[in-house]
Amino acid sequence: MNVPNKLTLIRIFIAFVFMGVLVSGIPLKGVLATLLFAAGCVTDYLDGKIARDRNIVTDFGKLMDPLADKIMISAALITFVQLKDTHVPAWMVVVIIGREFFVTGLRLLAASKGRVIPAGRGGKNKIISQIVAISVILLFLSAKEILTTFFKWDTRVDYYFGFISYILIFIAMVLSVLSGFFYFKKNKNLFIHE
Repeated sequence: MNVPNKLTLIRIFIAFVFMGVLVSGIPLKGVLATLLFAAGCVTDYLDGKIARDRNIVTDFGKLMDPLADKIMISAALITFVQLKDTHVPAWMVVVIIGREFFVTGLRLLAASKGRVIPAGRGGKNKIISQIVAISVILLFLSAKEILTTFFKWDTRVDYYFGFISYILIFIAMVLSVLSGFFYFKKNKNLFIHE
């Protein structure tokens, strides 16, 4: 197995550890989860860079690399719904993950007809907005844990953070829906005579 594929598998493993840490009761779990999410992002960057630099393209990588990204993002968003400090509504997470299922289904349909649907600009904007939203939420959780543990936390900050996290997740959701719509519009001919 080549290095990019190993990094992809590591990212999937990190996603499950990340989720376990966030729902655990260990001290400074938000800080550790933030570091794990950052490590996941670094492996994503590295596996793509190494694959491009060494011209390593495998069927495993084509399938598992985007799947690893979806697992990492989904793990964060689903876990956030469970945590009271994150202010992430379940319905937004369902829309975001539902879009992923829809686009994956569209790609599978295209593959069954011998076509490949490449990632578009809208999909890239969507993933960037999700990473930004998750990173901001994790940084807030980390700051709250550190300040609560070692100093003093001003609870008034919770209100502002709740508003900011809601807006960031909402933006990620809108971009997810829009990119899904454009994928469908561009490839609607796949459904003709189905």
